[in-house]
Amino acid sequence: MSKNRVLKCASGLLAAAVVSFSAGVQAEGNYVMGTATTGGTYYPVGVAISTLIKVKLEPSTNISVSAISSAGSGENLKLMDEDQIQFGILQGLYGAYAWNGSGPVSKAYKNLRSVSMLWQNVEHFVVTRKVMTTGTIDDMANLYGESFSIGARNSGTEGSGRFILGKVGIDLEKVNLAYQGYGPSADALQNGNIDGMNIPAGVPAAAVTRAYANMGDKITTLNFTQDQVAQVNSDFELWTPYTIPAGTYPKQEEDINTIAQPNILAVRDDVPENDVYEITRTIYENLPFLNNIHPATKAMALEKAIAGLPLPLHPGAARFYREQGVDIPERLIAQ
Repeated sequence: MSKNRVLKCASGLLAAAVVSFSAGVQAEGNYVMGTATTGGTYYPVGVAISTLIKVKLEPSTNISVSAISSAGSGENLKLMDEDQIQFGILQGLYGAYAWNGSGPVSKAYKNLRSVSMLWQNVEHFVVTRKVMTTGTIDDMANLYGESFSIGARNSGTEGSGRFILGKVGIDLEKVNLAYQGYGPSADALQNGNIDGMNIPAGVPAAAVTRAYANMGDKITTLNFTQDQVAQVNSDFELWTPYTIPAGTYPKQEEDINTIAQPNILAVRDDVPENDVYEITRTIYENLPFLNNIHPATKAMALEKAIAGLPLPLHPGAARFYREQGVDIPERLIAQ
């Protein structure tokens, strides 16, 4: 299928998703997946997965998944709890929060399960050159009294940004925070309304690409040292060093040494085992299809499917992985 045909199919799915979401009632086998705002990676990857299921699975099983935009991980948790969506893409951090009832998540979500690790969410703390002194995340302190977009309110972007910056000693009470999605953040940066933005996403992130294309060497993405990575991981061992090679973004002349955490596909535990099995099987048997829609999915592989999962596996997903010879640790077996 050509990319144009895929995108046309995706547009149809989105329209259907809005209707389903508003109704709040799902017919048997018809599910809704929460993603995030449209300028990041969650939304296009969610649309890619829903399109794959529409093309490869629905004709033979009547199983369908419609992707909708949302505020991200935080809202996806709420919507899954209310059964307005049955699947959600989450940051690993929010999966850990949800299972433990910690951080900004006020209760434990023991009714959630993992389907798969999808790709790594790469942290992009993009700032104007005028605030850069060390080139590391410590330079966020130079934004005291200045404006910085932390992400949409109640989003995983906001939550992970606050978590990371708090761990490295940045006092966000001293920063003038803007609460904007990825696209509006890039616009505000280019218009001079903010001096930085928080964009955790798969590489390449559309909003970061746009900012670099328009601003070039007027902006930079901050690096993390080994000590700073250790500080961020003091509560949860989620983040790993990640290098964004020079040339990934327009006019980016040097490697960016940042950090990344896993993104996961989560599901309610009351979705039937066979439906989750079929969805998991379809995803992993058709990775080239997903790769054709968004490059972030090129990081997906069966051997990475359960890496870093903070929630137990749904029995349907676990059945597929066992069939493929994946060794599932005890902590990921749902009780």
